[in-house]
Amino acid sequence: MRTETVEDYQKRILRVLVHIQNHLDSELPLDELAAISHFSPFHFHRIFRGLVGESVKEHVRRLRLERAAHRLRFTGQPVTEIALDAGYQTHESFTRAFGAMFGEPPAEFRKAHRLVAYGPAPSGVHFVAEGALDDFRPARRREPPLEVRVEEWPAKRVAFLRHVGEYGQVGETWQRLMSWAGSHGLFRAAPLMLGICYDDPEITPPDKMRYDAALVVAEEIEAEKEIGIEQIGGGKYAVATHRGPYQNISETYARLCGEWLPSSGRELLPAPTLEIYRNSPWNTQPEDLLTDIYLPLAT
Repeated sequence: MRTETVEDYQKRILRVLVHIQNHLDSELPLDELAAISHFSPFHFHRIFRGLVGESVKEHVRRLRLERAAHRLRFTGQPVTEIALDAGYQTHESFTRAFGAMFGEPPAEFRKAHRLVAYGPAPSGVHFVAEGALDDFRPARRREPPLEVRVEEWPAKRVAFLRHVGEYGQVGETWQRLMSWAGSHGLFRAAPLMLGICYDDPEITPPDKMRYDAALVVAEEIEAEKEIGIEQIGGGKYAVATHRGPYQNISETYARLCGEWLPSSGRELLPAPTLEIYRNSPWNTQPEDLLTDIYLPLAT
């Protein structure tokens, strides 16, 4: 493990955490936070989630609710104003969120003069009422270390079909690609099946997410109608295997970016990630699915 690299990643994320603490009333756009950390906007969110243990959105939401609890306890500010400051447009939505975190409605919390006892946080970072945040501990996980390898992956020619929308809805796109591939006799060569992921589901709106369902094909295969041809890959990649349902793959991304990357001495390229599917959801139980995640490396 490269201690200096781990410390550098932690310092860069700490700068973001301090900025968030000091600007809880601001919009906090991800591009701005990525610039503060000097990480590529393309991968910043996954690095943040991997190190802090929660997404930027979850982190900000929790701190705003913790600040609300502090104001209920120590100020006379009206509950409706506190709700608006916490980012809630209605008293009802604030009451539900506050009750879910602190176990009782805001008015009851204030009336009982409760001490502000924050719940657990993966990184140990809570709302700082006085002073300044000066440290945090990276989120720890109980699982065995993630197995990661670095591969030189040659550029490959693929036939692809673009999907725009939620990643969980790509099945129909794959069915259309498989139908086209079958009609061209491509399954005789057992082509490599992969997904090209252009967006992070925790950042990009569901209706804007881009994903290419793709098959590696020979030079003689040409584009036609909705099927495109492109060259992908070429270069070094960090590779980790996700075992289990596709809907849980974000956890492996977070571990790859939050555990392995800081200790690797490497940086990521602002380029799409690749997912290579080693078996098929049509004949494999969800818990047995194997997906190799390829993150493009700059160094």
